Amino acid sequence: MTLRRYSFLFLLLLCGAFASLTAQEFLWKAGVNSFFDNYEFSGSSVQSAQTLAGTHLAPEIGLSWKGKHRIFVGVDVMHEWGSDKTIDFYDPVIYYEYAGAPFRFYAGAIPRRMVLDRYPRMFFSDSIMNYRPTINGIFWELSSDVNYANVWLDWTGRQTTERHEAFFMGWSGRYNRGVLYAQHFGYMFHFAGKKDPVEYIPVHDNGLILTSIGIDLAKKFNFDKLETNLGWSVALDRDRGIGEWNTPQGILSETRIEYRGLELFNTYYKGGRQQVFYGNFGNELYWGDPVYRSAEYNRTDLTIHFLKSSVVDIYFTYSLHLTEQKLYHSQAFYATFNLSNIIPAKPEKAYKYLWGL
Repeated sequence: MTLRRYSFLFLLLLCGAFASLTAQEFLWKAGVNSFFDNYEFSGSSVQSAQTLAGTHLAPEIGLSWKGKHRIFVGVDVMHEWGSDKTIDFYDPVIYYEYAGAPFRFYAGAIPRRMVLDRYPRMFFSDSIMNYRPTINGIFWELSSDVNYANVWLDWTGRQTTERHEAFFMGWSGRYNRGVLYAQHFGYMFHFAGKKDPVEYIPVHDNGLILTSIGIDLAKKFNFDKLETNLGWSVALDRDRGIGEWNTPQGILSETRIEYRGLELFNTYYKGGRQQVFYGNFGNELYWGDPVYRSAEYNRTDLTIHFLKSSVVDIYFTYSLHLTEQKLYHSQAFYATFNLSNIIPAKPEKAYKYLWGL
């Protein structure tokens, strides 16, 4: 009698576990991103003349339960064009996601494009998205329509005898009121020394904040994008061995116009020279575009989107850079494909262009 009772209880537990397992939803994602960035900055003291090109493959699989909780496991592998290696760089992708409006929360090794794609190039250069495709930490956001506020942590370096201990703490937000809006971006980067160093290197703190006000007229004139803003930036640089803060400040304006796949994006900066200790640490300490070491800089991007939707975005950008009293050029081509079996809460509008594929 006892054996039958235990057998019956075991059968109930087994059925319950099977029902619980089958109640989960299997998810998958597959992304391919090919990029080609050519910088023609010969003779510049603030930017290198170089060509960066490669292809990312980023597959993920996951489970969802109760409609809001998700776990994903995957990898982002990158092959640089012209390399004799099959894989030049790879980053694990492992994260938990809570997607319950109005909140978003992520923890783990998270694709950067999902959480930090709004930051201006002053904070993160274009190459960061291509060569640092994940953040390792947490991200939390409260959002409603186009308004949002978030905080995040990205642990970029675990201390070893070869690696500096380093991490970002960041925050950003935007508030819209009719056609007017205010937005803010900020971070503090902690850059410590290596374990048992041969030569002592003081801790460096690198912070940057930008607060802007702007006007967005896209809906009024039926444009994809039609907005401009003006902001004030303050950089905070300190070598703890010296103890003094360097605080270069300046103005940054942005204007973006997009209609039927044709886009113009102009940024202008004037103020103090940023990235004070760049000569000592380069892009280990500073992840923003190094052109902001100049006291005045204007960039004009002219872009044509051949095809743009929630699945595919293929575009070419020709850029003019005015700094150091010289005119420089750059060109970029991107082809991005993202597939998944996840149905978005708000399906994106698919665009078709006369010059499309």
